Amino acid sequence: MQEAPYSIRPARKSECRRIAELYRISSDGVADYIWTQLAQPGEDILDVGRRRYEREGTPFSYENCKLVELQGAVVGMLVAFPMHVDPAYEETDPVLFPYSVLEEDRSYYICGMAVDERQRGMGIGSALLQEAERTARQLGFAKLSLIVFEQNDGARRLYERNGFVERRRHAVVAHPLIHYTGDALLMVKEIARA
Repeated sequence: MQEAPYSIRPARKSECRRIAELYRISSDGVADYIWTQLAQPGEDILDVGRRRYEREGTPFSYENCKLVELQGAVVGMLVAFPMHVDPAYEETDPVLFPYSVLEEDRSYYICGMAVDERQRGMGIGSALLQEAERTARQLGFAKLSLIVFEQNDGARRLYERNGFVERRRHAVVAHPLIHYTGDALLMVKEIARA
């Protein structure tokens, strides 16, 4: 079997701006919505994302990111972390509400995954999903979860090919920054523990 021309490795704190760029792609506008609200006057929203990923000990941290490197360039990213749903928490932002009700408790949650357009079709997406599954097993999780827009056909098909099945759905709250309407889907993959 031929070795892949790319490698997957843990992210470094110095790469948080690139993480923000890729996470912005993966979120289909949801990051833009959140980061716009967190931005200081005149602050570029990618700098907001960079600041968020520079934090440590929180889900949205470079510590939970794996990067894909090809010929010295970062061309892909995976953000994933353990999901533990707090039953007492209620999301009050109506735009974010659909995503909060689709969270799958006690799963390893793939929060974001992106590959540069020029590098798609090389198997990087499937390799990142396999990386998430390896990590989930090591951490003792029996399932992976993610949320995808039903209208994002390419991503949905990738997840289905890799064993994810739709578990629940919720209507998206339309907003000018969010790229899709229709439903957001919770997709889950049951995995055997290590």
